[in-house]
Amino acid sequence: MRFPGLRTAHALIAPLVAVPLALGAFAPHVNAQAPTPSPTGTFGPDCSELPRSGAGSVAAMAEQKVADAAAGSRQLAQLASALKKARLDDTLNRSDNITLFAPTNHAFNSLSEAQRDSLLNDPEQLKKVLAYHVVDADVTPSELPNGSFKTLEGSQLTTSGSGTSFKVNNTADIVCGNITTANATLYLIDGLLTPPD
Repeated sequence: MRFPGLRTAHALIAPLVAVPLALGAFAPHVNAQAPTPSPTGTFGPDCSELPRSGAGSVAAMAEQKVADAAAGSRQLAQLASALKKARLDDTLNRSDNITLFAPTNHAFNSLSEAQRDSLLNDPEQLKKVLAYHVVDADVTPSELPNGSFKTLEGSQLTTSGSGTSFKVNNTADIVCGNITTANATLYLIDGLLTPPD
């Protein structure tokens, strides 16, 4: 049995189907990876441990010089004590537009007791190690994915990662980053960095 209108319908429908199929070749690939945007504001898993207000909060640190901000933070108590012992606290407070990759208490506690005592009782070595955590520039999150920065100690440190997950020297994780103080940017890290020999 023949349907006379069927051939005509096929002739009309075929081009309508072919056009979207042909255009599909020019459609953007859905699975293409877009670059991950840099974080804005503070980021990292340990930021939730910062108090919402008062001493050690992001708002309080924004009003303080960097060494004073560290002194007011429970997470940075050992760093604040070490900065004072190395006589770097005033130096950092007098500096402008610096970045401190700040080792947390966890970073200091990850050293053995003998290592920690040796470091804290050697003022010159302590000053060298802590100065290696300071960059004389404002490091923004957009620079972290593939960064290399000269430190106050004189050597380079590197950053790598993406999204909100970054490492310093491929060893220490940034656990809370992009905290603004009155004169610096703070990135809290979970390891103590060692300057190259």
